[in-house]
Amino acid sequence: MVESKGPSGFKSIAYGLITFSLPLILSGILQQLYNWADAFIVGNVKGERALAAVGATTTVINFYLMAITGFTLGLSILVGQRFGGGRTDSVPQVLSTFSVTLGVFFAILAAVGIWLTSPILHLLHTTPDTVQLAEAYLRIIFLGIPFLAVYNVYSAALRGMGDSRAPFLAVLISSVVNVALDLYFVAVLHWGVSGAAIATVVSQAAMTVFIILYAIKKYPVLRFRLRRGIVDRQTLAGGLRFGIPPMIQSSVSAFGSLLLQNFMNGFGTQTVAAITTAYRIDSIALLPIINLGSGISTIVAQSYGAGEEKKTRKIYMVGTVLMAVVSVLMTVLVVPVGGPLIALFGAGPEAVEIGRGFFQRLASFYVVYGLATATRGYLEGIGDVVYSSVAGIVSLACRIIASYAFAGVFGNSIIAYAEAFSWGILLLLYVARMLWKRAQARPPASNA
Repeated sequence: MVESKGPSGFKSIAYGLITFSLPLILSGILQQLYNWADAFIVGNVKGERALAAVGATTTVINFYLMAITGFTLGLSILVGQRFGGGRTDSVPQVLSTFSVTLGVFFAILAAVGIWLTSPILHLLHTTPDTVQLAEAYLRIIFLGIPFLAVYNVYSAALRGMGDSRAPFLAVLISSVVNVALDLYFVAVLHWGVSGAAIATVVSQAAMTVFIILYAIKKYPVLRFRLRRGIVDRQTLAGGLRFGIPPMIQSSVSAFGSLLLQNFMNGFGTQTVAAITTAYRIDSIALLPIINLGSGISTIVAQSYGAGEEKKTRKIYMVGTVLMAVVSVLMTVLVVPVGGPLIALFGAGPEAVEIGRGFFQRLASFYVVYGLATATRGYLEGIGDVVYSSVAGIVSLACRIIASYAFAGVFGNSIIAYAEAFSWGILLLLYVARMLWKRAQARPPASNA
C-alpha cells in the first residue's frame, strides 16, 4: 500500500512510483487482451472482414468505457486525498454511493446503446460489408457495460488507498476466462463475432465479482450493505465535483473518436482494418505511459491530502524523468515490430503496410505524450481536474480540425500526424498551467 509519508529522496519516490504503477501496467496489458483476443481469433478464423467489423465498434465501446474510467479517475483522486489525510472512514461511503449510482446509470445507457446500435453504426458510415457483423458484436458487448462501471468504482477506491495489486489480479482472471471462451466460442463452436462478444461479457462479469469479493475480504472498511441511505448525498456531491470534469473530457474525447472513426471509414475497409488494429497495438504501447501517469496522480493526491505539498513537486520531477525513459523505450520497441504485429491479426499485405507507416509516424512522438501525461498526473493529483479536462478537450478539437483540414495533403497518414500534433498542444497547455500555479503560489517579492 502506497503511503504518503516517509522518505522523499529520488530513489524512494522512484521505487514507490514503479511498484505502484507496475501492477497497473500489467493489468492494463491484460485488459487489452479482451479486444486483442477477439480481434486475433476472429481475424484468423473468420478473415479480414470480420476483423474490420470488430474494429469498427471500438470507438463506440470506448465512448462508454472512457466515460466510466474518466469519472472513476476523479474518484481515485478523491479517495487518495482522503486516505492520505487520514479520513479512511469516508472511503466506504464513496464506494457504496458510486457503485449504486454508476451501476444504474450505465445500465440505462447500455440499454440505450443496444436500442440505437444500428443507427449509430450507420451514422459512422461503417462499411456495408461489415455493418451486420458489427451490429451483432456491439449489441452483446453493451451487456457488459454495467459490470465495467461497478468494477471501475472498486478499482478506483482500491487504487486511491494504494492497492494496485487488486485490479491486476481481477484482470488476470478475466483475461484467462476471455481467451479460453474466445477459443471455444469462435474456433470450436464457430459463433463468429457474436461468440467473441459473449466471451468478453462473461469475462467482465467474472472480473467484477472477483474485485468485490477481494475488497470485502481484505478491507473490512470497504464492506457495506444494500440498505436505505446507501447513497450519501454529501459524498455524491464531492464525487461529482472530482468525477464529472474528467468524465466530460473522456466522453468528449470518445465522441471525437467517433468523428475520427467516421473520417477513417472514408479511406476504405483496408485502412479501417489497418488503423483499428494498429490502435490495439498502440494502446498496449501507451499503457506504461498512461499508468505511470496514474501512479503520479495517486501518489501526488495522497501527499497533497497529507499536506505535503513540497513532496508533490518532488514526485512530479521524479515521475517526469521516469516517464521520459519509458516513452523513449516504447518508441524503440514499437517502430520495428508494428507492421509484423498487425500481420498476426490476419490483415492483408496492403493493410500491414498502412499500419507500419502509421507506427513510424506516431511512435516517434511518444515522449511528447509521456511528458504531457506526467504533468497531467501532477495537476490532477492536486485536484486541478477541471483545467486538465478542458485541456484534453482543446487538444482533441485541434486533432479533429487538423485531420479534416490536411487529409487532402497527407492522405491516411494524417491520422497519425494529427494525433501527434494534439499531443504537442496538450503538453504546452499542461506545462503552462503548472508554471502559472507555481507563480501564483510564490510569495510576492519584498520591496525592502
